[in-house]
This record gives sequence, structure tokens and C-alpha cells, in this order.
Amino acid sequence: MTRTVRGAKVLITGAAGGMGRLFAERAVAEGATSVTLWDRDVSALSRVVDELGAASRGRTRVHSYVVDVSDPGAIAKHAQRVRRDVGNPDVLINNAGIVRGNRYFWETDSGDDTRPTMQVNALAPMYITREFLPGMISSSYRAARIVNIASAAGTLANPRMAVYAASKAALIGWSESLRIELEQADHTNVRVTTVTPGYVSTGMFAGVRAPMLAPILEPEYVVDRVWRAMLAGKPLVELPRSVGLSRAVRGILPTRVFDRVVGDALGVYRSMERFTGRS
Repeated sequence: MTRTVRGAKVLITGAAGGMGRLFAERAVAEGATSVTLWDRDVSALSRVVDELGAASRGRTRVHSYVVDVSDPGAIAKHAQRVRRDVGNPDVLINNAGIVRGNRYFWETDSGDDTRPTMQVNALAPMYITREFLPGMISSSYRAARIVNIASAAGTLANPRMAVYAASKAALIGWSESLRIELEQADHTNVRVTTVTPGYVSTGMFAGVRAPMLAPILEPEYVVDRVWRAMLAGKPLVELPRSVGLSRAVRGILPTRVFDRVVGDALGVYRSMERFTGRS
């Protein structure tokens, strides 16, 4: 699987739009045996299925399931259906995510904001991967890939998105630990790629103000970089390069100095002040 996903079974969450849809288009273009799409948006999912079906010309089977990944029961039920209808995926892309922003933590609601953010961004990838990982491991003759779309917010604190940052930090910690566990247990046919992009112009972060040295990224660019890294089995994708640099600087500078230089001078701590998100 170092060059294409031809012949592989691919499953993508959050697949009805944004980067999820672009990942699906890439899989179809490369001749995946099947592409399975999970999303909760019924109408958008239907449109994507029709368009992918037309593009594949029958070469790739396109399956779709309306799934609310914040619900563990729905994940378990639809994972069982996927194994029955399609078979265990060779490539799993945990792309689904939500953000609640432009409020300080004490202004958020535990039920409407904190709980769903942690469920979708942090817990759902764990539940979904747990459903399919045993099958990936047992197929030791075939390469398998897991991609976890986290965020630079999980590596760098940012005001007005405390819960989102927490959810992505949890995702990064789990994803990296899972990668090491698989290597330690000699299940090297399964490789995990953790992705920590800055702001991506999919509409999810509409209204944000790009910090200096961290331009808002085009989704096509991010998907291309992630796709190539996934095929090669690379462990980490940081976009743009300033994400990795900020982590290094955070480890060197005293906290208050880091706040002034990176947070204030470069504009990171003010980037969410005009956030509106998807309408």
C-alpha cells in the first residue's frame, strides 16, 4: 500500500463534505475495491454517493451509512453492518469532528458543548477503531492503515476553544499510543498516522483569523499530504511546519514568554475571536 489503495476497502467518517469527501474521491480515483462513507447528514451523504458512483463507473463499490458517531450504540450497530455487507476495512480514516467556539469555557454548556465535542472528537475514533482493529490485525498478510485527523489545537493551548483543544489532545495521545502498541506487539502490518493540521478552509472554522506563520490551509493540500503519508505508513503529519516549530519552542521558552511571543505577538491567542463556524 505504498503507492495506491487499489484493491483495498476504505472506510471514512465525516465523509459527506470537507476533507472526508476529498478522501473518498481519492480512494475512488485510485481504484479502491470499496469506499464506505459514514456521516449523519442524510442529504449530503446521498449526493456524495451519487457523484462517487458516477465517477467510479462500477469499478468501486460505494456504500453509505447514516451514523451519529457520538452514539456508541450506533457505532457498534453500523460496524457490524459494515463487516457483514462490505467486510472489514483495510483503511480507516477517522475524519469526523465538531467544534464549539468563540466562547470562554465557563460560557459553554456541559450537555450541548462539552459532551458532544469529547464524544465525536475523542471517543468516537477509539470506539470505531476498536470495532475494526482486530480484523486489521488478523489479516497480517495485508497492509492496513488507520488515519486519525486531530488538530494543531491538541498541541497548543488556544483561548475560546478549550474543549476542542482538550478533545484533540486526547485524540493525539491515544493515536500515538496505539501506534506504539502495534509496533511493540509486532502487528506492523497496521500503521497509524496522526494528523495535526492548523486551520483548514472547509467552513468548519469560518471566521477565524490566521496567526502569523500559520496560514489557513486549503483542504486539497492537506488531503494530498495526509494521503501520501498514510500510504507510506508515516506516523505523524504536522501542517504547516510552524506546528512542529511551536511545539519545540514551547519546550524551550518559559510559559509567560511563550504566551507573549507565540500567543500574543504571532496572534495565536486571538485567532478565534471572530469565529462563526458553519452556518
